[in-house]
Amino acid sequence: MSKTVFPPSINSRPVYGELEVRPGKHHLMIADATGAEAILDLAKDAPADLWAKTHIIYIPKDTGERYTGELKALTPAQMYVGPSYEAAKQRITDTFAKAHMGLQVYLTGTEGVMGQAMAAAIAAGIPHTAIQTEHRGSTARRMQCVHCKGITEDVTTDPFVCSHCGLNLFVRDHYSRRLAAFQGVCIDAEDPGNVPPQVEVFK
Repeated sequence: MSKTVFPPSINSRPVYGELEVRPGKHHLMIADATGAEAILDLAKDAPADLWAKTHIIYIPKDTGERYTGELKALTPAQMYVGPSYEAAKQRITDTFAKAHMGLQVYLTGTEGVMGQAMAAAIAAGIPHTAIQTEHRGSTARRMQCVHCKGITEDVTTDPFVCSHCGLNLFVRDHYSRRLAAFQGVCIDAEDPGNVPPQVEVFK
């Protein structure tokens, strides 16, 4: 899976880099879907003793078993494979709560998972300098309706219909790091029913 290049945007829109091994006593890697490829790429140049200090949390999504075996073959000290971020959330929260000085955090995959994990890390007091991100895979967005505050996962079209209140929402680049979500605003508030055709913008 090629790395996504995002066009220039507003300041609140997250910017992603490329994972690299950093010195640390412990390493936590959280990935979903093809984010596994970033970990496997990292492994090519990683020191042999890295994995004995590494905890991998992986959410395969629609990739099924494609990467799970390769990740397990790295022989990390701990590895969890779960169906969703929600299922892994308590493990992630507990891991950050019990973290010691020197933890390095690697987040990769889709923006929704990286954003939620980033928010959890910051809430737990993990310094931003110890957190790396690399986008891989789908550009579908996690969106919050600014009107009802409901979250809609994996939005691929603009506009889209809020899954909570049913409003037609315009997809904006404005991003809340606290909520780990982009913001959607009603597109036909002043002229109800005047909604442009949905266009698949994110895949």
